[in-house]
Amino acid sequence: MADPGPNSGATGVTAGGPPGGGGAPAGGWRSATVSGVRRPIARSVELRLDVHDRVDHLPGQHYVLRLTAEDGYTAQRSYSVASPPGDPLLELFVERLDDGEVSSYLADVVEPGDELEVRGPIGGWFVWDGATPALLVGGGSGVVPLVAMVRHARDLGRLDLLRVAVSARTLAALPYADELAEAGAQLVLTREARGTRPASRLTGMDLSPLVEPGQTAFVCGSTGFATTAAQLLVELGVPATAIRVEQFGPSAPEQPER
Repeated sequence: MADPGPNSGATGVTAGGPPGGGGAPAGGWRSATVSGVRRPIARSVELRLDVHDRVDHLPGQHYVLRLTAEDGYTAQRSYSVASPPGDPLLELFVERLDDGEVSSYLADVVEPGDELEVRGPIGGWFVWDGATPALLVGGGSGVVPLVAMVRHARDLGRLDLLRVAVSARTLAALPYADELAEAGAQLVLTREARGTRPASRLTGMDLSPLVEPGQTAFVCGSTGFATTAAQLLVELGVPATAIRVEQFGPSAPEQPER
């Protein structure tokens, strides 16, 4: 998630329900204790939070995190959840931006034992119900909500329901790279070769073997990535009504950002 800037934010999240019907859960403001802090890749932080009186989420939902200064000034940003519903802790992945007042604080200052204000879960459109076939397509830190879906499927013993393709500049820059690879994701790198495959962008040939009838497609990434990936899916015959897109670009601060 990126903090507000000329080319950051998120769009594409609208009201609705998860595939298969039913409403998505929602929660109000809660306090959360930081239980763990990891920095698995450069310029990022992975936070594990113990949310008091937490409302269980669906994979794909997000949380708002609010910081309050001593003078009363507040800043809040939204972050997609990486943890599955069955995880006793809430996991958020934060990409640090130099001009990001929230992301820089979370990445550089927050320590285990700190208390944070959070609100969620939020969102009813970009969510997976854990019971229907899905195609997950993510770019860069856009893989975060898809990781929650993969983890949930693994917990249910239903990884067979998911097909996954992700893209990043390099393997070292891809959040949760090992976990995604273990889940059978198609990994595409744009700045370095991987195995016998040269550096290249995600193509229709990459996605074609993953497309199956009856899937809901979840696409998450930058505006350019999400637009191109969604168009590739349409060209492969996926109905536009079956494609759900979450993209980060200019938007209101309560949209999921990266």
